[in-house]
Amino acid sequence: MTKLSVNINKFATLRNSRGGNNPDVVKAAVDAQLFGADGVTVHPRPDERHIRYEDVRQIKKIITTEFNIEGNCTEQKFVDLVLETKPDQVTLVPDTLGQLTSDHGWDTIKNKDYLKDIISVFKKASIRVSIFVDPDIAMIEGAVATGTDRIELYTEGYAKEFSAGRKESGVKPYVDAALKAKELGLGLNAGHDLDMQNLKFFKTHIPWLDEVSIGHALICDSLYLGFENAVQLYKRQLQ
Repeated sequence: MTKLSVNINKFATLRNSRGGNNPDVVKAAVDAQLFGADGVTVHPRPDERHIRYEDVRQIKKIITTEFNIEGNCTEQKFVDLVLETKPDQVTLVPDTLGQLTSDHGWDTIKNKDYLKDIISVFKKASIRVSIFVDPDIAMIEGAVATGTDRIELYTEGYAKEFSAGRKESGVKPYVDAALKAKELGLGLNAGHDLDMQNLKFFKTHIPWLDEVSIGHALICDSLYLGFENAVQLYKRQLQ
């Protein structure tokens, strides 16, 4: 079964735009799991423009489902937060400072030594590690040498091809990458621009997918459908 992890960053974006604590991000995490999500994802950034570091601490205290923290491990503050809160999974993303959203995966060959060292830090703390990668066979092969438990396929390219009516050619590099990951014994996650339209097609072609992390599209759908209904509808796409 492919798990759905709901990224709740957009709740924090809305809260921060007005000040105060409405919507309550901690309650959003609790409600996500109450409504059927298999996990909750947060992606704190150094400028705390959406999820704040204290949010992560408070969510960790009350969450009962799987907790995934994404972020840039070159920021020591992020590393310290992960080691402090000990989520079930940490997803390492090669963001640059001030980046609007994640837009590429790791070069696992060029950064092999660095990734190997930082991944070992998290694994020693019994935290499962996933690293963000593009659907490139060389990058998948390089990921094995880093010691990561899983990879997360960066799916923006697939989403763009799907919306342009090229879904078969769009999904092919992801299937090839997923097959290589399976062959090499890597767990497989996916995320970025997956939505109600393209998710089922992606899952159908990669049925052994472990987890998808979805935030922006699901929260946008929640404005019209309601949060609980949106979570359930996304779960249905993964069946």
